[in-house]
Amino acid sequence: MNLSTPATIKQLAAPDPAWRGRVTAALLALLLLWPMLVLSEFQPWLLADAQSLNATGRFLAAFFPPAHSADFLWLVLEATWQTVAIATAGLALALLAAIPLSLAVNEHLSISRLGSGRTGRLATLLRQALRWLLVALRSVPELVWALLLVRIVGLGASAGVLAIALTYCGMLGKVYAEILEAGDTLASDALLHNGSGRLAAFLFGALPNAAAELTSYTIYRWECAIRGSVVMGFVGAGGLGQRMDEAMKMLAGDEVATMLIVFVLLVAAADGVSKIFRRGLE
Repeated sequence: MNLSTPATIKQLAAPDPAWRGRVTAALLALLLLWPMLVLSEFQPWLLADAQSLNATGRFLAAFFPPAHSADFLWLVLEATWQTVAIATAGLALALLAAIPLSLAVNEHLSISRLGSGRTGRLATLLRQALRWLLVALRSVPELVWALLLVRIVGLGASAGVLAIALTYCGMLGKVYAEILEAGDTLASDALLHNGSGRLAAFLFGALPNAAAELTSYTIYRWECAIRGSVVMGFVGAGGLGQRMDEAMKMLAGDEVATMLIVFVLLVAAADGVSKIFRRGLE
């Protein structure tokens, strides 16, 4: 291609035809973002204040060297195992409710597509009610559920398990239904048209096509549950977060540093497990 011809030079020198739209979008984004920054009292320049820098320096200096005594490491190991157990148990309970709910609200496989007339209308209302149930469950963060459940079941891991189960049931049910609705429905349609039941159409038609995406999202949510269980420990739901909260209240920076390192390694291990499962489904 000859770039030295007058026509080519004129074409390259022409302004971007979409520049007005890009500039307008940037200005609108700035107009919307600026009031939000003001209302949120976002003041990053305070980090450069001399008092803030001195406090940051003292806080970080307490992190080194990280605590590494045998008794403390054994305590951290027990708390880490409890954190993984809380996340896994909570996700397992969420799956028990999310799988049937996702099938019930699915547009293609839902019971609301059976029958007609009054029965069909009642089934449609039931499906919409279940959708609102999923909305309600995922609208309340797991930390808020944990705060409420600690008052009911007391301090400990039970509150964390139930909090993860409630929130993640809403999340998993919604996303599972959307994945199944967006997937290829040819196989399930063929089964349904040949007299198959909807459960069989799901197991042998829809599920094989969506298995990789469903598994990937489930493992990602398990990783998020691990992080969430740490946060819920700060409100008394047990695990690594509760130990970290105790260390911070005692200003034990070396212990906090050790638990932060363990937390990073824990999330990295969860990511490694996710990669192994994804490769197995390829």
